Amino acid sequence: MATSNAGPNTSGRILVVDDQNVNLRVVGTLLVRQGYEVITAGSGEEALQRYVESPPDLILLDMMMPGMDGFDVLASLHDLGPLQVPVVFVTAAHDRDLLLRAFDAGVVDYVTKPFLPEELLARVNAHVGLKLTRDRLERVAREREELVNLVAHDLKNPLSSVLFAGELLRSGVCKPERVPRYLQMIHESADDALGYIRHYLESQAGRLKQEFPAERADVGETLEWLLQRYEIQLEARGIRIDLRPPAGRAEVAIHPRVLRQVSENLVTNAMKYAPDCELLLTARSGAPGYWQLIVADRGPGIPADRQRELFKPFVRLHEGTDADGLSNGLGLSLAKRIIANAGGQLWYEPRRHGGSRFIIELPEAAPISL
Repeated sequence: MATSNAGPNTSGRILVVDDQNVNLRVVGTLLVRQGYEVITAGSGEEALQRYVESPPDLILLDMMMPGMDGFDVLASLHDLGPLQVPVVFVTAAHDRDLLLRAFDAGVVDYVTKPFLPEELLARVNAHVGLKLTRDRLERVAREREELVNLVAHDLKNPLSSVLFAGELLRSGVCKPERVPRYLQMIHESADDALGYIRHYLESQAGRLKQEFPAERADVGETLEWLLQRYEIQLEARGIRIDLRPPAGRAEVAIHPRVLRQVSENLVTNAMKYAPDCELLLTARSGAPGYWQLIVADRGPGIPADRQRELFKPFVRLHEGTDADGLSNGLGLSLAKRIIANAGGQLWYEPRRHGGSRFIIELPEAAPISL
C-alpha cells in the first residue's frame, strides 16, 4: 500500500491497518491533513512487514479482518519483542467481552465504526503525544546517563595523577628536586579535571562552539604533553618511553583538550596492562589529508578472538588487572565515538613481535586564513 508523507511538520508516524481500501483512504487523508505521516497496510501480514521495516508511533488496527484479524496481528507483534508502540483498535463491534479481551491483549484504546473524525483525531493526538513524550524522556535519560559515564571516566585519569603525586609527596621519600614537578602535576591535573567538567557543562548548554570556534590541536605538542604528564607514573611502572614527534607542525581538526583526553586514555591503558616494557608515542601522516597519533606497547596484546569486542561499551578484556578498581570498560568505546564525531577513526593493530598498537587518525586542520 502507499505511504503518505505530511512534509516537514510531521508530528508522528501512524500505521493504519484495514482490509477495506476506502477506509484506508478516508483515515489516511484525515491524518495527513493533521500533519501525520501515514503508512497503510491492507492485511495483517502486510502490517507486520511495515512494522518490521520501520516501527511507527501509533497503530490504528482494524479488529475484524479476513485471515489475520486484529488479535492475531497484536499477538504477532508481541512475539517480535516488547511492544513499545500504542495500538488502537478500530471496530464495528460493541460486544463488551470482546472489548475487554482487546484491552487484555494490550490495546490502549478503541474507536467504533462509523467513527466521528473529531473523536478519532482526539484519541490519536492523545496517544501519539504520550508516545512521543515518553520517547523524549527516555532519550533525555539515556543522554544524561551517557554524560555521567563520560564525565566519571574522564575525571579518573587527572584525579589518579593528583592522587599519585600527592601520595609521593606525603611519603617523604621523593627526591627534593622532584617536588616542584609533583606540585605542577597536581595543579595541571586538577585544572584538566575542571576543564573537562566545564567542557561537558557548556556542551550541554550549547555554548561550546562559541568558546572554541576554531578547533585545532598540534599532534607533536600532544605527544610532549603526554610525556610530561605521565613520565613519572610510567617510570614507576617500569615503562620506558620512546617519543618520536613529527618533524614539523601536524595540526588536526579537534580541540587540544579532547585529543589529550583520548590519547591519555590509551597511555593509561598501557600503564595498567603493559608494565615493564617500552611505550612508543609517535605520529605520522595517514591517508591524504590526515595525521595519525600512535600509542604502541610491548605488552601481551589483545587475543585475536577478543579484538572484535575491544571497542564495545562495558567490556573489559583484561579481567582482574585493574589496580584501582575504577575501570568500567567504557574508555575505548567513548574514545572511538569522540574521534568518530571529529571525523576521524580509532583502531587497534597487533604489533609484530608482540604488543598492541592503537592509532588515532584525524583530518588535518584547515589552514588559518590571514
